[in-house]
Amino acid sequence: MVRAAEAARRDPSAIRLVAVSKTFGFDAVRAAAAAGQVEFGENRVQEAAAKITATSDLRLRWHLVGHLQANKAKRAASSFACIHSVDSVDLLQRLDRAAHESGTAPELLVQVDLAGEITKHGAAPDEVADILSAAGDCRAAHVVGLMLLPPLFEDPEQVRPYFRRLRALRDQWAAAVPAEHLAHLSMGMSHDFEVAIEEGATMVRVGSAIFGERG
Repeated sequence: MVRAAEAARRDPSAIRLVAVSKTFGFDAVRAAAAAGQVEFGENRVQEAAAKITATSDLRLRWHLVGHLQANKAKRAASSFACIHSVDSVDLLQRLDRAAHESGTAPELLVQVDLAGEITKHGAAPDEVADILSAAGDCRAAHVVGLMLLPPLFEDPEQVRPYFRRLRALRDQWAAAVPAEHLAHLSMGMSHDFEVAIEEGATMVRVGSAIFGERG
């Protein structure tokens, strides 16, 4: 991460590492925490809940990086410091309402779909403006940026255009919304996080490169 940031003439401290611990037990989380890791990502609300409880003695920040069903918004809003998968105005409003009721203030990222893959979620670019507009009415939750889950390519260079396009869209939308709503770009995983950092990522979601291959 430091090498990629320095190559792009960026401050490495401006990039947050989210260690994606899905499918690994809380013992793996504790081991990573002992090495200094603070931010952890999970794909599923229920799986995360057990780990959050088992590590409640540690000062960790939990991220939901997988798709969130609307009926789990209430639990997610009270469990996670950051939710990366907001893909509609309805989900945004549900999360904000749940956060207000539970007294929490989660950060939210709008997941943008730039590939149109039927197996993945996200808001189409022409839907994002409405979500960002609705962010101004939030009472408890805070929209802080965008998230991207691009197609999986073995060659990270094939993913670069997707990262570059998200950054360009962020810059385009920044003219119409408060800067704090677009402060972060969550993009890049184990195989392509260096390219993502070169293209402006402020959060990278790394799992197998930290915990090993999943079974």
